Amino acid sequence: MPPLVVLSAMLSCTMGLGPPAPLTVVPKGTPVTAGGQFVATVADTLPMANIPTFGMCSSPANPAVAAATAAALGVLTPMPCVPVPAGPWTPGSAKVVLGGVPVLTAGSVCQCAWAGTISIGVPGQVTVSANG
Repeated sequence: MPPLVVLSAMLSCTMGLGPPAPLTVVPKGTPVTAGGQFVATVADTLPMANIPTFGMCSSPANPAVAAATAAALGVLTPMPCVPVPAGPWTPGSAKVVLGGVPVLTAGSVCQCAWAGTISIGVPGQVTVSANG
């Protein structure tokens, strides 16, 4: 049973060159907490509002990186990361929902449109599980 993910969970991206960065969770409706912090859902994917920057992006699929790399005559040139989530976190919880949306669980990932995979390194708490 994976732990629920909460505010302060640490995220990283396979194409980001910066250190892990914290997830931001803004409570919707009546706040629900686990381990004293707001619980995240699979819908918490807003760039910069929920999912932070990961420093510099090294993905050639990112138009800014592609342009900088072309200007450097083909030498990969990372550019500032601005995450572009390509959908919700998956899989999330199969049994626990918050406002009709599955809660986010450790082990879930979110794909970035620029070919990176955003993952949860630390869920922010480990005492409350999603029970599936």
